[in-house]
Amino acid sequence: MSTVVPITSPELDALEISWFAPLCSDDYRYLGVPDGALRSSWENTSEVLQTADKLGYRNILCPSSYQVGQDTLSFVAANAPLTEQINMLAAVRCGEMQPIMLARTIATLDHMLKGRLTVNIISSDFPGEKDDSAYRYQRSREVVDILKQAWTQDEINIDGEIYKFEGLSTAPAKPYQNNGGPLLYFGGYSPPALDLCGEHCDVYLMWPEKKEELAERMKAVNECAAKYNRTLDYGLRVHMIVRDTEAEAREYAAEIVSRLDDDFGSEIRNRAQDAKSLGVSLQAKNRDQANESGYVEPHLWTGVGRARSGCGAALVGSPDQILSEIEAYKKMGIRSFIFSGYPHLDECRSFGEKVLPHLNTCSLPEVYGRVPSEPPKVPLAAGERV
Repeated sequence: MSTVVPITSPELDALEISWFAPLCSDDYRYLGVPDGALRSSWENTSEVLQTADKLGYRNILCPSSYQVGQDTLSFVAANAPLTEQINMLAAVRCGEMQPIMLARTIATLDHMLKGRLTVNIISSDFPGEKDDSAYRYQRSREVVDILKQAWTQDEINIDGEIYKFEGLSTAPAKPYQNNGGPLLYFGGYSPPALDLCGEHCDVYLMWPEKKEELAERMKAVNECAAKYNRTLDYGLRVHMIVRDTEAEAREYAAEIVSRLDDDFGSEIRNRAQDAKSLGVSLQAKNRDQANESGYVEPHLWTGVGRARSGCGAALVGSPDQILSEIEAYKKMGIRSFIFSGYPHLDECRSFGEKVLPHLNTCSLPEVYGRVPSEPPKVPLAAGERV
């Protein structure tokens, strides 16, 4: 296995343990069998988020989809006053919103959450469009540049391929968090994606693969960041099935795919915007390399990927086995974990009760020194009166 990758912070004693809010119609009792009680509704998804908050998870991914689901930023805003400690990782598709308005929206959300906002930067095509990969990542790079200028400088000045602004005041766009604003999480596999992450983002998110493959990916990202004299933190997005015994966990894994129609599973995978991406192809590779029970490693089960695009594998085992797996990832240099399970509320409770109390957790914005002890003073905008 490759050597441990350098990280931003000097120690890995505490981990960011996050859950997942199923905004995009991705909640099932049996994979591929829609259940009206688990639809992507405000009632279901907000209960998942608020339960994760009460159980002590430190962040929660609020995803984005064009096909189905709820609006991400509205959902985050509505849950700000309903939660107390959990951070929210809001997925943002670059180019979907005019970037200066996006900077202001994110800053407003950050104030509503008193610094509990993190941002998942996504570079993707829009419905009905198919852009060149280099164009999409250039657009994302310029959007992120504008966000950072809006959050840290007095003016926005950019002469890009897509966006051009000169001398634009940033007074209304300052976030609650200081030292750079909300942390930026990013996942991607192509060379332009790794370069963008290395230059601008804080946490590189990966989908599950064999550990030696994850280590090689972390090494490549670290090399990209080193070109910009930066080091990053690393995160793993993976599903979770934990039961009192390994046998019970494996039995449940088999049960949740027991009613899956593979043709419908393929339809679910193919309707996603990222269905043809390199990351999704690597999840398919996991399934191809797995044994007849779907395990590509002793506790990494690829069956979830039969019925969803994106993250397609789950950690399966007893609490002690799951803790050992997390410890192994931690030793590789992974600090941030985004877990999920089916149904999301039940599995949030299962992991939150069986495993989470045994982990030393942290809030990454606090580790990075982003959250001030007192609310920041927002400067007046040009022409604004007291």
